Amino acid sequence: MKNLIRIYPKICLFGFGAIMFTGLVAAYSHDQKPVPYHSQEEMVSMMMNVNGLPVGDNGVFIGSGKCAGCHGIDPIGSANMTMEGEHVSPTENWRATMMANSAKDPLWLAKVAHEVSVNPDHEQELVNKCTSCHAPVGRFTHEMQGGEFYSMELLQEDSLARDGVNCGACHQQRMENLGQHFSGELFYHTDTIWGPYISEEMSFPIFEAAMTSFVGYAPVGNHKVAKSEFCAACHSLLTETADLEGNLTGDKFVEQATYHEWLNSSFNSDGPSNQECQGCHMPRIEEPIVIASGYAFLPGREPFGQHWLVGGNTFMLNLMKNNIETLGITASEQNFNTVIERTLDMLQNQSAEIEIIPGEVDGDTARYTVKVANLAGHKLPSGYPARRAYLTFEMLDENGNTIFHSGKPEVGNPYEVFGNDLPYEPHHDLISSEGQVQIYEMIMGDVNGDPTTVLERAATMLKDNRLVPIGFSTLHSAYDTTAIVGAASTDPNFNKVAGIEGTGTDEVRYHIPVSGINGNVTVKAKIFYQSVPPRWTEELFSVDHPTINAFEAMYWEEGPASVEMAADEMSSTLVGMEENSRGFILGPNPTLNGWITLQNGNDVVREIKIYNLQGALIDVRWVNQTNAQIQLPAPKGTYLIEIISDKKRRIEKVVRQ
Repeated sequence: MKNLIRIYPKICLFGFGAIMFTGLVAAYSHDQKPVPYHSQEEMVSMMMNVNGLPVGDNGVFIGSGKCAGCHGIDPIGSANMTMEGEHVSPTENWRATMMANSAKDPLWLAKVAHEVSVNPDHEQELVNKCTSCHAPVGRFTHEMQGGEFYSMELLQEDSLARDGVNCGACHQQRMENLGQHFSGELFYHTDTIWGPYISEEMSFPIFEAAMTSFVGYAPVGNHKVAKSEFCAACHSLLTETADLEGNLTGDKFVEQATYHEWLNSSFNSDGPSNQECQGCHMPRIEEPIVIASGYAFLPGREPFGQHWLVGGNTFMLNLMKNNIETLGITASEQNFNTVIERTLDMLQNQSAEIEIIPGEVDGDTARYTVKVANLAGHKLPSGYPARRAYLTFEMLDENGNTIFHSGKPEVGNPYEVFGNDLPYEPHHDLISSEGQVQIYEMIMGDVNGDPTTVLERAATMLKDNRLVPIGFSTLHSAYDTTAIVGAASTDPNFNKVAGIEGTGTDEVRYHIPVSGINGNVTVKAKIFYQSVPPRWTEELFSVDHPTINAFEAMYWEEGPASVEMAADEMSSTLVGMEENSRGFILGPNPTLNGWITLQNGNDVVREIKIYNLQGALIDVRWVNQTNAQIQLPAPKGTYLIEIISDKKRRIEKVVRQ
């Protein structure tokens, strides 16, 4: 019997659970009231596995640690685990994410201090707005219990508030009017937890009774939990505008509009292309998962949405991982490593594609087009306005020496991009010098039209050429909050092909000066993502404040490096047009039958090479005589003929009609 238990613990536990289930269902049916499933001792034991997560109860919300009692790692490996043995615990997957640490995020704490320092008379409004999404458990409990001003000091003293966007912050939202409230306007239930499983589809009253008994909330299913509007209240944000003296103008500024960007995309559709926010950020497992430990008799729920909640901010994740104790974070380094790995996968395999398209190459200029595509269901980058993406384009000779490099690091500042003009770099359709670089970003302007990174001073958008999602339209009802601003709005290759919009791509033409350069070259194009570039922090770090100073030290210690998202490369051959006199006759040009005659006087022609206009070598002919007959390739078009003789080297364009 002992061996049987050792080999089949889950079967034995299921049998025991089934017996308990029979009695408890009877009790539930008889009284129609929640009945305790676990003893007090069992509850205490379950709480021992939460690894520092808060377990308190403030009358509206509970700490994530209490949720982890059932939805954390199951000690016996029955619940929150796939058939392959992978842990999919919601709390373990969540605890090292940016959402879990939103109230401990040192950049956010520093930015709140910055905004209040600029406009101290607006402290109450600023803190209320910022904590609505970063510390909703503290902010809204304070409001619901009659408090007036929720302060950053109250936040720091409250372990539940510092739980960030925890379980209840999402799952206790009221379902009515989701997708109609934004800018941190959240409304909560105090006795209900909403999940994606509809009770009519899978009724299991004993589980509802057990959860109500354990945590005091009734679990109710609603399809909106798996819909994008579940995320809308915090992921479209309008801020009040103040002038440089701190006077509110009455205007509002769209600081971020990720939800509305999704609305204005093909991801928001009724057809097979529909993809909710949760589809990428909470990837589903199509197998039944037992979602509560200690209840082995429960049926598995599917599909199961994994609480990965990843975006693209590896910089801040690494920074927090390296300052766990200082920031009071409960996640481990391994928790962070897992989230960082998933974030890199999101950035490098699910967000962007890049392609080099060769163009004409002649003696003065090599022409290429770089096509970059946004794979995300919102702008790239999206969210907080510090974020940017940029292109690099590099040409190397056959020895690896750089001939041309747009987007290279700035000398003396490896985290900034060379050529990033002041006050900001314009959008480019054509780049022909290293001092030009394509940067996809939003630039906020104050009431005077000058760039600013003070959120409350943002009055107008000076530039927004961030890559739009596929299906994006200037005619969509959400375009007023998702507009393309600046030169990108008139770029014929930005989100368009032949004048038809919605491609989710941008094409940048590179004209590289190559006069006097010959031989084989390699060209490389890359797109990089940078979440907190140095230029964004200049105004922030100009303020002397303990919270800002603490973040500044962490910022430079970590180093705000960019992350490569996608890359492409190809090889070409450069053939230079020399200016020496011809000294030969080549014709007819154009030619109808593809034959041309070369007459070179007394100068012996040793070699003839034929290239297409992209610089690709097609054919080589060894001649060793003064005159020659040359046959062009069969396809009609323009070709480059390189003639190498004893005395000179010459390139001629010839046309086969």
